[in-house]
Amino acid sequence: MAIALGLLVWYGSKSALDGSVSLGVVVAFIMYINMIFRPVRELVDKFNTLQMGMIGAERIFSVLDTDEKTENRGKERPENIRGKIEFENVWFAYDEEKWVLKNVSFVLEPGTTLALVGATGAGKSSIINILTRFYEINKGTIKVDGIDIREYDLSYLRQNIGVVHQDVFLFSDTIANNINLLNPEITIEKIEEAAKSVGADIFTERLPGGYDYQVQERGATLSSGQAQMVSFIRALVHKPKILVLDEATSSVDTETEELIQKAIEKLMENRSAIVIAHRLSTIQKADKIIVLDQGEIKEMGSHQELLRMDGYYKRLYDLQFHSSGI
Repeated sequence: MAIALGLLVWYGSKSALDGSVSLGVVVAFIMYINMIFRPVRELVDKFNTLQMGMIGAERIFSVLDTDEKTENRGKERPENIRGKIEFENVWFAYDEEKWVLKNVSFVLEPGTTLALVGATGAGKSSIINILTRFYEINKGTIKVDGIDIREYDLSYLRQNIGVVHQDVFLFSDTIANNINLLNPEITIEKIEEAAKSVGADIFTERLPGGYDYQVQERGATLSSGQAQMVSFIRALVHKPKILVLDEATSSVDTETEELIQKAIEKLMENRSAIVIAHRLSTIQKADKIIVLDQGEIKEMGSHQELLRMDGYYKRLYDLQFHSSGI
């Protein structure tokens, strides 16, 4: 188009100067060139859009065509899960050449709390992923109430494990539907009861419409603390036997954290709980603390026992508390 326009101006100007064509004809042909090339330009733009759509569709279909890696061959659905968790010489890797967990063994008794401590990449979240069978372990055994988790019906196992993540996902729907996940057995009365028990009814009453308040995608209309409280209500109302808290208080202010701590204490009553936390102040009351480093258990014991060991946990404790003047 630029070449054609340049040639037209050069030839048309010369012709207009010697009087063979009028200046109006030259201007008209310049407009004609724009009219000729505009559809071509638009066609090229549509081709770019089509290519982007094909790439997007290819990614979607690759996800849809992915085979389920977690096989649900288990049949066990016991009437009552007590919540005893046993890891026996567990080895796990996302990539076969790089072990994320190495020979991990521990026992969590029913109704007690286990805290996992360690640097980023130590394998804390991986323990949660393999407990809920999002990934299969490479070696070893994981048992719940003495039964290998692979023998449980997969949906039943996950129904009895409530996970509260650091990054709470909320759907574009009402607060109530985000809590009950459209389960007809969970009525609004049960939701209100659960909210009161964890102290979350304070913020829900302030919202326009209460539990009918419309939440935008990923909870954009709520603060991080409010979204976290919704996740606690969600966990409590489904009554899991095993509770997992993955950095549940890392992104909230001090006042909200105090409220959340009370909610956590209520959630963990009579439940086996696994808590992942960087703030050691939130796990000092845990029955057992495991210190992980590069996928291996370095230390294990209660808060006071680990302090007496004067090891990794003691250094981490001094770093967090003494540096802040506590």
